[in-house]
Amino acid sequence: MLNLIDVSHSFTARRENFDHGMHHVLKDVSFSVRRGEVLGVVGKNGVGKTTLLRLMAGILKPTNGIIQRFPGATYALLSLGLGFQPHLSGRDNARLSSMLQGCSAARAKAALGEILEFSELGRSFDEPVKTYSAGMRARLGFATAMFTEVDTLLIDEVLAVGDVQFRKKARKAMLDKVAGEQTVVLVSHAEAQIKQICHRAVLLDAGSLVMDDSPEAVFREYSRTVNIPKG
Repeated sequence: MLNLIDVSHSFTARRENFDHGMHHVLKDVSFSVRRGEVLGVVGKNGVGKTTLLRLMAGILKPTNGIIQRFPGATYALLSLGLGFQPHLSGRDNARLSSMLQGCSAARAKAALGEILEFSELGRSFDEPVKTYSAGMRARLGFATAMFTEVDTLLIDEVLAVGDVQFRKKARKAMLDKVAGEQTVVLVSHAEAQIKQICHRAVLLDAGSLVMDDSPEAVFREYSRTVNIPKG
């Protein structure tokens, strides 16, 4: 579903300690994601994980390298309110997001009941998203992705947001989703979560890919340098 070949990404920065005014976020990253696979992305804060997901989703264009996507496939980046229009209601954002991810207008409208029920937003579903907390935006984004037909889900730490009950429900929904044909790339610091959901994991450090192996092997390497939450 995805093939990254020597992908690098940089942007202009004002800080003098960057290389000639350029901040190199990712450097020569190469790996593939197969259909139906759940891939975990692990690494400390600031190593380029979110940038990597945005490149994979096509939101950003790599400075160098190639990202190959399966022809005709759809990709959705699930992040905290990414792409939501703050002045629109949760309902309108869910419908718009579903259509942008490839749903027909009829299918997007039909999914709204399921999205409302799963997100537990109640009357807030018809309120502007600018009034939402981060947790409410996460619930809306997660529910929209769960009930939208998309080939590849790119998830940025969303399963760690919200109260304990919702996190359990979200994890179960994700497990049900990946039990089928769903392809997923999941960014998370949570060792148990990656080991439970993912078939494989990659470890990023300082913008470079340092390991591509089983989740167990990757976390053994990762734990040598950082303290990892177990949940």
